[in-house]
Amino acid sequence: MSIVYTAGRTMSRKLLTSTAITGGMTLVSRISGLIRDMAFASLIGAGTGVAADAFYVAFRIPNFLRRIFGEGAFSQAFVPVFSEYRTRAQAQDTRDFLGHVIGALGTILLAITVIGVLAAPILVFLLAPGFLDEPEKFDLTVGMLRVIFPYIFFISLVAMAAGVLNSYGRFAAAAFTPVLLNLCLIAAALLLAPMLDTPVMALAWGVFFAGLMQVLFQLPFLKSLGLLPRPRIRIRPPHEGVSRVFRLMLPAIFGVSIAQVNLLVNTLLASFLVTGSVSWLYYSDRLMEFPLGVFGIALATVILPSLSRRHVANAHDDFSHLLDWGLRWVCLIGIPSSVALVVLAGPMLATLFHFGAFGEHDVRMSAQALMAFSGGLLAFILVKVLAPGFYARQDTRTPMRIGVVAMLTNIVLSLALVWPFAHVGLAAAVSVAAFVNAGLLFYRLYRDRIYRPLPGWTLFLARVVIGTTAMGALLYWGTGDLGRWLQAPAWTRAGWLLFWVAAGLLVYLAATIAMGLRPSQLLLRRGSEKQHDD
Repeated sequence: MSIVYTAGRTMSRKLLTSTAITGGMTLVSRISGLIRDMAFASLIGAGTGVAADAFYVAFRIPNFLRRIFGEGAFSQAFVPVFSEYRTRAQAQDTRDFLGHVIGALGTILLAITVIGVLAAPILVFLLAPGFLDEPEKFDLTVGMLRVIFPYIFFISLVAMAAGVLNSYGRFAAAAFTPVLLNLCLIAAALLLAPMLDTPVMALAWGVFFAGLMQVLFQLPFLKSLGLLPRPRIRIRPPHEGVSRVFRLMLPAIFGVSIAQVNLLVNTLLASFLVTGSVSWLYYSDRLMEFPLGVFGIALATVILPSLSRRHVANAHDDFSHLLDWGLRWVCLIGIPSSVALVVLAGPMLATLFHFGAFGEHDVRMSAQALMAFSGGLLAFILVKVLAPGFYARQDTRTPMRIGVVAMLTNIVLSLALVWPFAHVGLAAAVSVAAFVNAGLLFYRLYRDRIYRPLPGWTLFLARVVIGTTAMGALLYWGTGDLGRWLQAPAWTRAGWLLFWVAAGLLVYLAATIAMGLRPSQLLLRRGSEKQHDD
């Protein structure tokens, strides 16, 4: 029997359409990101020289801050408050709120950028102390970090603009914006790098100009809504809405960015391992983030404004049913994606990155890390859906406390696993910590009756698991030994990979449908009619 839902089919279709649009634009971004990483792999490789590790450490620092100030804690704090202004305040008050937010945020980000540029040697020492034993690598990392660091200023403003656009249902423009970063970096790797004495510095300048282009790209869309903000600064008395955003943001830094904190811990420990370890973790993390970004982040982006509106309207049942809808889609896509990544880790890395300086050893080492990361993929996606259940209610403290527990779990496991298992142990620690994070978030939502599961979960999960098992068995049998992939020509590898991905998808769909799963069972339904699984 189908599941009971209170929202109508129309809302379900709107949410699915919005998720598909966001996911589609994110897919374009991820594909361009893979092309970017292929250019990186050919230009700087992973296990040879110092350029790869230096760039990925330099890029990780502002990228971490972007997740906090941009897509992470700031967005999760800003969107619910902005949704409340949209619902309850006049248009002029909403514009005034935006102006004060961008004034306060811009001032803080400018100060952080200046400090970051000046303190680059200290930041590199804190993040990668193992580089001190290699002065060339340390100095190169510092130089690149100083060029890259202003990116945090640009991209955080972009994230605020994206939050506004998403609240109005304009998901495509915000989701497409990351493509500009990839295009700039591809151009830097292919066109600018050959002209520089230190080719890898071209990538640093590519990041800088990408941030500027992303800001400029968003402005026309804000103007079309009549919400192009004029920055304003008010210290005394502080603006009430801005104060609320920043009060919510401080604890959210831990709650929403815990995965990035864990990756920073791993980068620090990996800096003491053999050269290439940082890069192996980077490339494997990039592939793991492909399904996470295309579906997990897309679903989280769409579901947060919807949950926020239900909270403002005191529609508690609709709030719970929307979470249930999101969790079913997470399991439907996240479980098979996790298994597919484990089985296809070696073939994917061989197909996408086994060019130029990225050798056979790099493929095998990265594949081991990707398998460990993939084990936690379902948990990473679950966090993206469960955390908005708190942020939409303007509760950022609970995810913060849970995030601290997950972070401590990662640190303990990383220290325990890094020496016997090297970089693979670090990836495994992140995955286990993600399950701790997701499990505790789910427990609190369930315990406090914020989320009340609808009927049919046992049969639904059984169908997904059976379909996933059939798919995994086919892929394991069909892909064969990694050595065959490493020896094959590039186009042959690409053809094999496309064939087995398509075959695995068809088998999964056929198996789940044969077990009785129907699309209608994944739609939000109107009313309280009770239907049971077949």
